[in-house]
Amino acid sequence: MPRKEKSKLRQMIDEYGIKDMNDVHEFVKMLTAETIQTALDAELENDLGYSKYDYKNKNTENSRNGYSAKTVQGNTGEMEIQVPRDRNGEFEPQLVKKHQTDVSAIEDKVIFLYSQGVSTRDIQKTMQEMYGIDVDDSRVSKITDKILPLIKEWQERPLQNIYAMVILDAIHYNVRDNGIVTKKAAYVAIGTDLEGKKDVLGIWLGASESSKYWLSVLNGLKSRGVQDILIASVDGLSGFVEAINAAFPKTEVQRCIIHQIRSSTRYVSYKDVKQFTAGLKPIYKAPTEETALMALDEFEAQWCKKYPLAVKS
Repeated sequence: MPRKEKSKLRQMIDEYGIKDMNDVHEFVKMLTAETIQTALDAELENDLGYSKYDYKNKNTENSRNGYSAKTVQGNTGEMEIQVPRDRNGEFEPQLVKKHQTDVSAIEDKVIFLYSQGVSTRDIQKTMQEMYGIDVDDSRVSKITDKILPLIKEWQERPLQNIYAMVILDAIHYNVRDNGIVTKKAAYVAIGTDLEGKKDVLGIWLGASESSKYWLSVLNGLKSRGVQDILIASVDGLSGFVEAINAAFPKTEVQRCIIHQIRSSTRYVSYKDVKQFTAGLKPIYKAPTEETALMALDEFEAQWCKKYPLAVKS
């Protein structure tokens, strides 16, 4: 990505309006592009033998020569990266090769990198896997040294004392580990501060979604400065509410409307789903509790006999 844009990752953290899990996918895309960009820049630096503007240590006639735009495809859709060029045209990038357009495997590794805390050994191992065993260890080490500050800055940044609302959810990915494809859960916390600004507070990788793991995530938020969460929006995972209460006893827990609707419509025939969900709107869009209860009574009168389990949900 162009250097004049500074850092898409930091720009997104500061300005991007994250509202739902689709926005989180876009955020993951930004993380991937930023990490790939940093790695490619480090590759060219390794080949040239000197860092940008460090002309005192330049022992080659070759030099940097701007960037070429390239569109690649990942698990979350297309993304644009800027591949650095050298003056002599000798640079052959290894992470994203010249004619390579699929970076989905790299995307999985990037999610792993940003979820690994400060485990340098795991990060170096993952970088080695991203580049392959045919790449010189010193090259991987130099590239890791460039990426580590970016990852640590993201993982360790202090958070605000109070968040008005935090959405806690998990994205499920198929990840290749030692040649075997396994399903992983990427835990994501989206916080809204008292001024209405949204931010992805962190990404954590677990084998599967569980309330026990969520408790460790919540304790991690506390260690980074979060003292209170006014409202936590979650799905219906068993033990989730108890985990939140253990970490933040004063937090009010609300069931996510989208998850609640999905849970309810499991008991509804496909031909009735559209009409059923339309009947729910006056309830969750009601301006007052009294109006919502009236809408609920009407809804129950219409659907209770046909779909009692759905109405109960």
